[in-house]
Amino acid sequence: MHGPVLVNWLLALLTAAAGTHCLARLRRSPCPVVAPGRLARESDAAEALMGLGMAAMALAGATVPAAVWAWIFGLPAVAFLLAALHAPAGRAHRLHHAVGALAMTYTALAMAASPGGHHHAAASLGTPVLTGLLLLYFGAYSLRTGTRLLRTPSGSLAVGTAGLPQACRLTMGIGMFAMLLTV
Repeated sequence: MHGPVLVNWLLALLTAAAGTHCLARLRRSPCPVVAPGRLARESDAAEALMGLGMAAMALAGATVPAAVWAWIFGLPAVAFLLAALHAPAGRAHRLHHAVGALAMTYTALAMAASPGGHHHAAASLGTPVLTGLLLLYFGAYSLRTGTRLLRTPSGSLAVGTAGLPQACRLTMGIGMFAMLLTV
């Protein structure tokens, strides 16, 4: 990722913490038999991948070949798109995860396509439009998630409450927004 080193490290720290929390939540939850539980586990796995992936990309984005990033995030994107098409329950949630994975793939490919590792908006006509659409999506998602976080019944973000997963989602939405700003 491009930008000030301090911003990259802060982004990596926040997204790694969110991804680690999602991974721990995935590990703690029992193997569910019913579909809503499966969707929760699927969501935890996707959010762990995105959080830890954003942290890795923020720190080592240009040193890892774009093809590796494309496979890491492209395969889950396709899986979420197919799952959304075949299962109406949780469709919007799966589509959100697919958009996130596709945005990560796009970010990696944009960084690789840029001369000298830096992406210039004039290099491609479609890039500014796609980047703008993704910025709008993740900006709106972050605002919506933030307002939901403010409306938690207890108003607390203590570990184990309903507010912490919302805070993790907010962190990843803001992290994706920040990554897209550097494309």
